[in-house]
Amino acid sequence: MIQELKVRNYLSFRDEITFSFEATKDTINEAYQVVTIGKTRLLRFAMVYGANASGKSNLLRAFEFLNSFWFNKADDIDEPTGAIPFRLDANTPNEPTDFSLKFFVGEVRYWYQLKLTSKTVLKERLFIYNSVQPTLLFERKLENSQSVLSFNTKVVKISAAAQEEISLKCLSNMSFFAARNQVNISIPQIDEAREWMRNSYLPVISPATHMFDYANNMMRKDDAAKTYLLDFIHRADFNITGLRSNKVSEYASTKSIDTWETLFEHTVRNARGEEKYTMQESDQSDGTKRTFGIEAAVYTAIKQQAFLMIDEIEASLHPSLVEFIIEKFLRETDNHSQMLITSHYDPLLNTTDDLIRKDSVWFTEKDETGHSSLFSLVEFRGLNKLASIQKAYRNGRFGALPNIK
Repeated sequence: MIQELKVRNYLSFRDEITFSFEATKDTINEAYQVVTIGKTRLLRFAMVYGANASGKSNLLRAFEFLNSFWFNKADDIDEPTGAIPFRLDANTPNEPTDFSLKFFVGEVRYWYQLKLTSKTVLKERLFIYNSVQPTLLFERKLENSQSVLSFNTKVVKISAAAQEEISLKCLSNMSFFAARNQVNISIPQIDEAREWMRNSYLPVISPATHMFDYANNMMRKDDAAKTYLLDFIHRADFNITGLRSNKVSEYASTKSIDTWETLFEHTVRNARGEEKYTMQESDQSDGTKRTFGIEAAVYTAIKQQAFLMIDEIEASLHPSLVEFIIEKFLRETDNHSQMLITSHYDPLLNTTDDLIRKDSVWFTEKDETGHSSLFSLVEFRGLNKLASIQKAYRNGRFGALPNIK
């Protein structure tokens, strides 16, 4: 599970911002929204509000950048790293971007640090917490335009030959983990973190993400997923009572190419009684298809106990359905999956202490310099005295509103 992310000089975040999944001492919905690991209490859900272009999506992009960078193998040293510094300042484009991520793999906490420019990794480190203090596992620095890699040999057992091979493959514009993937050895404590990075970190879902094919493929391979999605989609559109995958053969250059399509069974009741009709994906509404795809990703997150991000979750969805998606995710007990969403749908704020917790709510706000700040609802006093958190937000109590003149 993710504990916290710190980011500096990336996209609209000029100064360092901190996003945290750590829970307060509040006991609301404790049983299924808070996971306790040792003495650390972690939330399974968080959502971010803010005006358009205030930095909401950039927070998700910061998480996604790490996931992409960890395993992107550079073909040559001239490829960019993908890091984009804050550009609305004369100095920041020439300064490094910093990431710091603390996360748990099972009961073990890790701390990953990365400092890089758009062209070069300046520093990359991984720590493990075997006690209160972190223990370094590996470190790579840039010396004379070359990446220099070193391991803490007190806790990491690796031969000199393997270390040299990883060092040679670790170009200055790529992650240690991308280089480590090319060497057939075992580094237990580091590999446990690597497997979490690879398997427990799902891609961001944006309003433009086409998720239907993903759901379609999942149903063909997993009967439990098909049952889960049918139950969910029936609640979204009560006429849908069945789903079936159908193989379609297409011919191109004298070759037969097999693809699969999902057929929807719609049940209606009219003067003739109950009738069933089969309809194609193209006949379904955008909302139905988006719901289908999002819930397929939610199912994956729950099954793999992974981290899922959804940008503007309310796009093409009815508000009641948005709440139902969140509620269905949160009702999973004894599960370490986490979800981070952005939204403009502020009525969700009135479900605090019912559906969601106050410490699950975050805001982004952009100032006149173009810098985005990030802050939590629980930083404000007197929340329990408010009749409506939604109304207080709309009245400007928490900021993070469009500056319309």
